[in-house]
Amino acid sequence: MLVNRIDENPILKPVRSHPWEAEAVFNGCPVRGNDGRVYLLYRALSPPHYQAPNKGFQRVSSIGVAVSEDGLRFHDRRLFLSPQEDWDAFGCEDPRVTCLDGTYFVFYTALSKYPPTADDIRVGVAVTKDLEKVEKRSLVTPFNAKGMALFPERIGGKAWAVLTVHTDKPPAHICVASFEKVEDLWNPTYWDGWYRDLEKASLPLLRSPEDHIEVGAPPVKTELGWLLFYSYIQNYFNENRRLFTVEAVLLDLENPSKVVARTKYPLLVPEEYYEKFGQVANVVFPSGALTLKDGLHLYYGAADTTCCAAHVDLKSLLVGLLQQTSKPKFERARENPILVPERAWEKKAVFNPAAIRLGDRVHIVYRAMSEDDTSVLGYAWSKDGIHIDYRDPEPIYVPREPFEQKQQPGFSGCEDPRLTLIEDRIFMCYTAFDAKTPPGVALSSIKVDDFLAKRWNWSTPIRISPPGVDDKDACVFPEKVKDPVTGEERFLLIHRINPNIDYALVRTLDFKTPVEENQWIRPRKGSWDCVKVGLSSPPIKTENGWILLYHGVDEASVYRVGAVLLSLENPLEVVSRTDEPIFEPEEAYEREGMVKNVVFPCGTVEMDGRIFCYYGGADSVVGVATLETDKLLGALLLTRGTGNETRGI
Repeated sequence: MLVNRIDENPILKPVRSHPWEAEAVFNGCPVRGNDGRVYLLYRALSPPHYQAPNKGFQRVSSIGVAVSEDGLRFHDRRLFLSPQEDWDAFGCEDPRVTCLDGTYFVFYTALSKYPPTADDIRVGVAVTKDLEKVEKRSLVTPFNAKGMALFPERIGGKAWAVLTVHTDKPPAHICVASFEKVEDLWNPTYWDGWYRDLEKASLPLLRSPEDHIEVGAPPVKTELGWLLFYSYIQNYFNENRRLFTVEAVLLDLENPSKVVARTKYPLLVPEEYYEKFGQVANVVFPSGALTLKDGLHLYYGAADTTCCAAHVDLKSLLVGLLQQTSKPKFERARENPILVPERAWEKKAVFNPAAIRLGDRVHIVYRAMSEDDTSVLGYAWSKDGIHIDYRDPEPIYVPREPFEQKQQPGFSGCEDPRLTLIEDRIFMCYTAFDAKTPPGVALSSIKVDDFLAKRWNWSTPIRISPPGVDDKDACVFPEKVKDPVTGEERFLLIHRINPNIDYALVRTLDFKTPVEENQWIRPRKGSWDCVKVGLSSPPIKTENGWILLYHGVDEASVYRVGAVLLSLENPLEVVSRTDEPIFEPEEAYEREGMVKNVVFPCGTVEMDGRIFCYYGGADSVVGVATLETDKLLGALLLTRGTGNETRGI
């Protein structure tokens, strides 16, 4: 997986017997010492106490240091830096430490007043040769700034730094600066000239004026570029929607002002209890990184209370960053849309098609809606998967049971079918809705011979969802799977109880009792699938696992498509999950229609090494798009890990 939290988290907690760090310890930054050990410098917060007549009662931030042999288990904690100068008299916060030319530079946020205004929050630096004795202490920036860190080596003979400017009077800028001599770091004349060209020094990282950014860990040198982890806070100015996340950018090795690649979605978001609860709830804040033989450790502050770490698969992260332009994407057929409304029973829309390949034909069963908002199912087939060779003039499936017949005005009927072949029968799951009670999953089946002969002898449908529960997006898995508890071979039903993709294991497909809910694949905060996810189509079997497409919805109600890879041996195990969508609304027939900005597949088939994906566009028409199976599989294998923990590009 790309990012995996360390089992030992939190790796550093407050010590109640140490007054200077009894309240919180967080935002730790590691560096290797002269003795080969790892030194973690961190922000330490005291409980409120009386300081001086001009300070009164307040909590004070200082900087502590701890030592470790492995970078995870720390000991010998001590106070390293405390408020001392006029410009840091009210707090020393969030250290970033870098060793350059044999000297350690510890940058930190310096507070000169309390409560501080933006102009009272600036960057200070402490210089030390051994992480024991501070040889020099100086104010760095004459303007509002935070999160400064040096690059760990000279570039083109110059020292380089990264910092956040206007952190407390947004919009914030993550910037780079270069210095002919180290002494310019605290030279006001240098900074006055640099500040006049602030826009030129800024990295283009802020995606929206509603968001916020701040430098995280000191840059890490890799063979492909300088890797910088930073804090990206979505919806920063809206307390109800604010989300702290960790992202990364790759900077050019010879010119760090040039962005080579960057993430589009979070690598880490608050999910664990120690990230959700603390001094400031729901915070993950990157503050340091340490390279390892098999990747690196990313250090971060959790809920402004503890120090934590996560392991990053560095190779996969770098490859993913550099391959953004070649990420797998479904390609639309030029003939799209391949089905549009034609007859009275489908006059309003045709969309959300199931598909199954039998012999040399692709059979398509699609949802059709009449002017009175009743959904029925139509049928068509194609030899090449794109051009329609036959289309039935009448619906092949209509509402027959009370749970799918209109009980009051509104949408009703048989919606969004998925087809699965098991032995000599085709099992069809679909959404049944009577316009009154919550929609649920219904199941019917038909013999293959009858289906091919267009004898629509469907079995009597049964509603298999729990009563009163909104349940959709279902299919029967093509093969039996082993029950992880009993070891029995059972049928697997995939379905969706909002907002998750769930599964149920059943002995038979008669569903005499409602299906159970086992939460399986969940939305990911801050990503393109952050609001809800649902099954797209029954999975495709490959020698490396089952490829399962799913749809994800974001806060703007845009429907996109992603994929997960399921284990061959245990399909309940999610091996990996695509970090970016592999299909999203782009064409007019996907962006405008009965429901805007929707691509919604319900059927996939594999032909000639390609996946054919049949989807509804804007809940109005049917389209098809294709993608090489190996290309999608390769991308899934690159980000292998658990589907809900995997984060990245």
